Amino acid sequence: MYTVGRLAKKFGLSRTALLYYDRIGLLSPSGHSPAGYRLYGEDDTRRLEQICTFRRAGLRLDDISRILDAPETDLAAVLEKRLLELNEEIEDLRAQQRLIVGLLRSDHLRDRVGVMNRQTWVSLLSASGFSVEDMRQWHVAFERHAPDKHQRFLEFLCVPDDEIEIIRSWAAARDNSG
Repeated sequence: MYTVGRLAKKFGLSRTALLYYDRIGLLSPSGHSPAGYRLYGEDDTRRLEQICTFRRAGLRLDDISRILDAPETDLAAVLEKRLLELNEEIEDLRAQQRLIVGLLRSDHLRDRVGVMNRQTWVSLLSASGFSVEDMRQWHVAFERHAPDKHQRFLEFLCVPDDEIEIIRSWAAARDNSG
């Protein structure tokens, strides 16, 4: 059996977090000592391990409670929802990153923050043996098979919106012409 302090220490949590989990019904102790201290058993430990895993995945406490307390809850649906939220957060952060690098107009900073850009991408393709014509055909194929992903990829490369429109229009026209 673990006391609040020992269990919190075992999982790297604060004592306050465990008391809060008890207050909201997420993790209640199995029993109490004669002195009234909360005591947690092995089942509680396993439940807290699950809680910590789901917290590291960024799930909200109410979602975690629902998953653990209602077996009919679709875990995959909750995790997929979180994954989509993460994708949106990452896209927002990348957009902020691109904006800041653009405002600073610094290739040095772009390289430091790990923002992939058109110049780096073209260098990688060239180093892989792609000719200019190969690169053009790559854009045509990408536009044909996955236009939305092509758009997102060009945005990822920090290509300005007006140039993205030109590249995509050119690729679509070239695809239609032959």
